[in-house]
Amino acid sequence: MFAAVASYLDARHHEGSWLVRVEDIDPPREVPRAASSILKSLEAHGLHWDGEAYFQRFSADRHEAAIQQLTDNGALFFCQCARKRLIAAGHQQTYPGICRDLGLDQGATRVRVGNAPITIHDRWQTPLTQRLDQTPGDFIVKRRDGLIAYQLAVVVDDDAQGVTDVVRGIDLYPSTPRQVWLQQLLDIESPRYAHFPVLLQPDGHKLSKQTGAPAIDDLRACENLCTVFTLLGLIPDAPPQARTPEAWLSWAISGWPPSEMLRQTSIPSIL
Repeated sequence: MFAAVASYLDARHHEGSWLVRVEDIDPPREVPRAASSILKSLEAHGLHWDGEAYFQRFSADRHEAAIQQLTDNGALFFCQCARKRLIAAGHQQTYPGICRDLGLDQGATRVRVGNAPITIHDRWQTPLTQRLDQTPGDFIVKRRDGLIAYQLAVVVDDDAQGVTDVVRGIDLYPSTPRQVWLQQLLDIESPRYAHFPVLLQPDGHKLSKQTGAPAIDDLRACENLCTVFTLLGLIPDAPPQARTPEAWLSWAISGWPPSEMLRQTSIPSIL
């Protein structure tokens, strides 16, 4: 909910469209009915998106077309290195290029990276510069099991949806240079990026369902929104008529953005 509200307020403050995308390209990890539950929760909190919700699984043809374009340009190669073996050999952070020039005809598909620095000028965070040959090295764009990797899918789908601004958590900031690299290879214009702080549990870990975050109670929509506003540095002091989620969101849009809060990298959760 924190991510949804932050991106929604930013889009509406700039009089832009707010698009919702369901990233359902990894069936083995999907929870049944999770997508419909999330969409219903957004609506219950007054977070109404523009157009139809975009399901990534319906973009398979676009993803494969991008793979073919990269293949035709000689940017891809097959790799048979198992992740466990790479880690055991001390290559946790950077793929060492073992299969790069072997001419294999099966395996996971990796994209060749260059050695020129890529710098991201984020709207809220300090600039990030990476040399992909140092971290993470040639990275996977299509898994051994045939599933498209997130890095490629998000680049292709951002372009398909006409996304101009990406607003998301700072935990995804380090992967942004990989997406810019793919955009360059596919001749896609890069959107603007804005990465907001992540919420932390008392033990310092990111607050998420995987780490025991409580489920959202849709019957307490206004209270939930006020909690998020407080975390974002927007102190709820709305007029009496702000009794619906839509009214609270309208109030928050007028006070956006709380720049000092957004420049942080993490926020202690009060949930």
